[in-house]
Amino acid sequence: MQLDEKQKQKVTQWINEGQKLSEIQTRIEKELGLRMTYLEVRMLVDDLKLKPKDPEPPPAPKEITPEPPAEEAAAEPALPGNVSVTVDQIARPGALVSGKVKFSDGKGAEWFLDQTGRLGIVPPEKGYKPSQEDLQEFNMALQAEFQKLGLG
Repeated sequence: MQLDEKQKQKVTQWINEGQKLSEIQTRIEKELGLRMTYLEVRMLVDDLKLKPKDPEPPPAPKEITPEPPAEEAAAEPALPGNVSVTVDQIARPGALVSGKVKFSDGKGAEWFLDQTGRLGIVPPEKGYKPSQEDLQEFNMALQAEFQKLGLG
C-alpha cells in the first residue's frame, strides 16, 4: 500500500509527536481512510526511516538524605517510641508472615517469622544492630500487629 507525500508527512508528524505504532495504525484508518495491519504500519515507518520514540520513563523519586549533625560527638541517641512495623500482604518465600520495620535511628529492615516459629530480621547493611530498646519496641509492635491479624 502506497501513501502519497502528504500522508507520509502526517505519519512522520505522528512519530515525532511520540505516538505508538498502534496509535498510528488507528489514525491512518480514521484520518486517512486506509486500513493497514500493524505489521504494514511497522514496515511503513521503517521505509520512511523513522524510529518511534520510547515513552519517557516516569521521573525517579527524589531521595531525601538527612543532613548529618554538625558534630558527630554531640549527636543525641534516638528516642524510643519511633519504631514502626508493617506486614507484607504476601509473605516472603519460606515464611508464615513477613514485613518491614523502621527503627528509631531511621534505618529499616525486613523481618519474617518462619514455619518453625523463629523470628528473623534482615538488616539493610551488614553488621547493623538496632538498639535494645528498639528491639523491645519492635517485639511489642509486632505482637500488636499479630493480634490485629488474629495470629496472637
